Amino acid sequence: MNADTAAAATTCRWAIAGCGWVARDHFLPGLLEAARQRPATAVPSLVAVTDTDPVAAARLAARAPGVRAVPRLADLLADHRPDAVYVATPNHAHRPVAEAAAAAGAAVLCEKPLAADLADAERLVAACERAGVPAATAYDQRFHPAHQAARDVVASGGLGTVTAVRITYCCWLPPAWSPDGGHCDNWRADPARAGGGALIDLAPHGLDLVGVLLGGDDVTQLAALVQHRVHPYRVDDGAVLAGRTDGGVLVCLHVAYNTPDVLPRRRLEIVGTRGLLTATDTLGQDAGGAVWLTGADTARRVPVAFDAGASPFGGQVRRFSAAVAAARAGTARERVWPWPLRRDLALHRLLLEALARADGATPEVPPSLPAAGRIPFTTEEGRR
Repeated sequence: MNADTAAAATTCRWAIAGCGWVARDHFLPGLLEAARQRPATAVPSLVAVTDTDPVAAARLAARAPGVRAVPRLADLLADHRPDAVYVATPNHAHRPVAEAAAAAGAAVLCEKPLAADLADAERLVAACERAGVPAATAYDQRFHPAHQAARDVVASGGLGTVTAVRITYCCWLPPAWSPDGGHCDNWRADPARAGGGALIDLAPHGLDLVGVLLGGDDVTQLAALVQHRVHPYRVDDGAVLAGRTDGGVLVCLHVAYNTPDVLPRRRLEIVGTRGLLTATDTLGQDAGGAVWLTGADTARRVPVAFDAGASPFGGQVRRFSAAVAAARAGTARERVWPWPLRRDLALHRLLLEALARADGATPEVPPSLPAAGRIPFTTEEGRR
């Protein structure tokens, strides 16, 4: 093997389909960070992007020199032949993009939730399985260094027997929200395109994270209460979920679009018989936050160290690029990625079933809108 072939064998060529704010402001910087670090397994390289809005595609491409903005997905796949495609379209458009990418032989990293409805999610998973490509849900919170440190504390027995996981993950998302304060089509408030509101958008991260933190002990029972209280749209603007893992750990999640960003709104607690692990401001797209461990015997709070500068998106790109390279080298698909897409589909089904039961007992629109117009805009509005 010559030097050029060796270099090509350790490069993962990426494309992005859907150039909204998450792809532009978070995934792309994570990919560039991972590329600068040049991991030994596979160096990620962005080659092309596409979006139904050519302005959005051009804006993202301009942040990565040499990257092409391509009007049509079919042309991107045919002309650039990416190894992996990051699917970041609105939820209702995930399936056709993922199906096309998989059929072209590209690995698929699809934003959560897998789809706006269960039928599309099932078809998406089946298409990736038929194509035999690596495929995953883009649960970047798995790769936040703080959450990896928390997982290690649990695995070491530092909390004793874990009894409960409690998550608060909230933000402020009014009907006319946009990432930069300008005009934006807020599809997250459209039930047809999003599939739901705060519950379907924010709760998937928490449900996935529970199983990751507990070493594979996933939530298997789930109930929800949804809220239509502040914002005048047809999707829920808040929800509380209560569940239990297969191993008996109790789980509580509070998610919301109606919590002003200036308030404390992101918190993770893992309760055990020997201690309590608490993380604040780690849930979300950004690096940083704080983690500490409170011992049951001393009640003393001790900081837990982690890399506060590392992006969860960077970690996700590195890990998935390595999986794609391993599959390309002949490793069986089921061995290259520890979280099967069927497992993610099961969690998605659990969440949609809980939402369906909850929506059957709640009003479709808020009876009154007491203070929505009085909440001040912040620079972090809607980030989550």
